[in-house]
Amino acid sequence: MWLFLALLIAQESPGVAFEPDEQRILLQLSPVPEAPPDPTNAFERDPAAARLGQALFFDARLSRDGSVSCATCHVPEKSWTDGRKLGLGLENLSRHTMTLWNVAANRWFFWDGRKDTLWSQALAPLEDPREHGTSRLAVVRQLAGDPGYRRAYTEVFGALPDLAGLPSDARPVPGEPEHEHQLAWNTLAPERQEAVTRAFVNVGKAIAAFERRIVSRGAPFDRFVEGLRAGDPAGQAALSPSAQRGAQLFIGKANCLFCHDGPNFTDLEFHDNRVPVGEEGGDPGRKLGIRRLRADPLNSTGRFADDGGATGKKKVGALIDDSHGGKLFKTPTLRNVARTAPYMHEGQFATLAEVVHFYSTLEGASPESGSERLIRVLGLSDAEQADLVAFLESLTDESLPPELHGPPATPYIER
Repeated sequence: MWLFLALLIAQESPGVAFEPDEQRILLQLSPVPEAPPDPTNAFERDPAAARLGQALFFDARLSRDGSVSCATCHVPEKSWTDGRKLGLGLENLSRHTMTLWNVAANRWFFWDGRKDTLWSQALAPLEDPREHGTSRLAVVRQLAGDPGYRRAYTEVFGALPDLAGLPSDARPVPGEPEHEHQLAWNTLAPERQEAVTRAFVNVGKAIAAFERRIVSRGAPFDRFVEGLRAGDPAGQAALSPSAQRGAQLFIGKANCLFCHDGPNFTDLEFHDNRVPVGEEGGDPGRKLGIRRLRADPLNSTGRFADDGGATGKKKVGALIDDSHGGKLFKTPTLRNVARTAPYMHEGQFATLAEVVHFYSTLEGASPESGSERLIRVLGLSDAEQADLVAFLESLTDESLPPELHGPPATPYIER
């Protein structure tokens, strides 16, 4: 009730006269630029690859029992997430599903950063027994057995590998030498393992090409910044007075900008924000993520990167093991944050009001751990908290061409 009353009062109040330094900061937060290129994926801007990737994204046949697709957790109508505290594939998952808005702008993927390319991230759920529960060989076999997929794949990547005489399911299963998938994988000659894995990687690169198109950049805040840049009061009116005051808090007193910087409102890195330990307490976050990334044969340093691993060797090679003991998780984008509840890596908070209240008071906060000292009590008034929520709501733009909200008519482009 307090938030509703505060919002009513705030909307009747005058707007903000931003100081020159405040204007300078705000102008740096919009417009959203094109995502940086990924040298490891030569097909990321190929329309035919994106078309194939879109078909694969919505196809539940790429799961063990035909019940789970990428869109099961990343639902277009739910702002490319699922509305759950914790994800659900074939089994319950231990972390909240992250949105895909502007996902190609990320540097690391998953809450713990255990993947370093969008294409490799897209592959991980397919072979995770809790998510899709399938295998790379089964995925490639699905492409080979579907005339539309076979045509689309061949037109983009060339011929699929010969699967004659191979088992129905096979994949590497690190640490489980007796797993049936690993035993089946061991029956493949090395050159056939290589061919199957390369086709599987191409599936990820196609899905990444599609996901690169999931972009949000036309929010009321963007219209406000455009008006601020042009000195146009009509454009600046795209933000309510409450949201304008929230913007001032965001870049000032509330110190949100420290982690949620840039047009995508994320520093792309990892922090301990001291949120209460959720139902899946004990998650080590980035510390384990770094180890898993370095051990991943599909990371950006390997032979499946289209730049020969050059980018990955600099990127992954520069990582320092997290030894300070903190539980660090990735800073998510705030684009469309009002539509992606619940919040935090275990869905600890149901609403934006709860998130803002937590940062204002640190009620129930976990003890400080490690060397990071970012989170302090903000002491925001009820009205200030309402203004900050109004600003976060102004980052909403879910507009996308409707044809991206479901599978295409065919996985290939008619020529």
